[in-house]
Amino acid sequence: MLSIGEFSKICEVSTKTLRYYDEIGLIHPDEINPENGYRYYSIKQLTKMLFINRLKSYHFSLEEIKDILEWEQDHFEEKLSASLNLKKRKLQEKLRTYEYTLKQINRDVLNLEKGLSMMSYLNKIEVQLVETKPMYILYTRQMLSSDDYALGYGKYFSKLYETIATEKLTLLGTPITIYHSEEYNPAGNDTEFALPIEEIVNGTRELREGLCAKSVYKGPYSELTSVYAKLTEWIENEGYEMANSPYEKYITDPTQTSDPEDLVTEVYFPVKKRA
Repeated sequence: MLSIGEFSKICEVSTKTLRYYDEIGLIHPDEINPENGYRYYSIKQLTKMLFINRLKSYHFSLEEIKDILEWEQDHFEEKLSASLNLKKRKLQEKLRTYEYTLKQINRDVLNLEKGLSMMSYLNKIEVQLVETKPMYILYTRQMLSSDDYALGYGKYFSKLYETIATEKLTLLGTPITIYHSEEYNPAGNDTEFALPIEEIVNGTRELREGLCAKSVYKGPYSELTSVYAKLTEWIENEGYEMANSPYEKYITDPTQTSDPEDLVTEVYFPVKKRA
């Protein structure tokens, strides 16, 4: 048996943390002396503690680790492998985000050294006035929080693609997201996911034709706020006003590229001349 101090030293986990882990049911001492309350851990528990530390280093939450430890032994390795692969994909996405952020910082530093504004990139966003054609869209409309967006895009577009395959519908274009909320709310935004199709069936509606201010942006989705700002400024300067909800068309399939800078998105602001 090892005292809590010895166990703490070997595993490089503070005694305070070990007591907390005991409270939440993550790992309990093998023995507690009833007379003085001293805690003791068995040698066998070293492997369990190292396993917990390893999962923590992979950015699993304590709640996730507790769930893993409670899995039945049947198919344990298979389930663990699936969880590790999912965590790996999330970390890879974060890594790509950090890499892009570093590129942005480098570009901003270079611009500042050249005497240019850090926001000069906005001048490269072009806006054009276009007449769109009507289309029928298969759609689903959801209230999504900012944290739900990443998962929501995959989930709801996948369901629409499944419907198209099941009902043998004719897909006519790339995915569209329409934003109906009048203001941004982190708790939930009225978001419509749509796919243009040829047929008129249950679950479709018409996306009407109209005049739109349009921008084409190549880069990560996180930068689309800059496009929205540029379009809003252009609409004001040119004497127009919003006529309907803005929407995005995803020209590049995000699953087909590992570099966010290769993503191509068309942003449409339906407009009308200001009275």
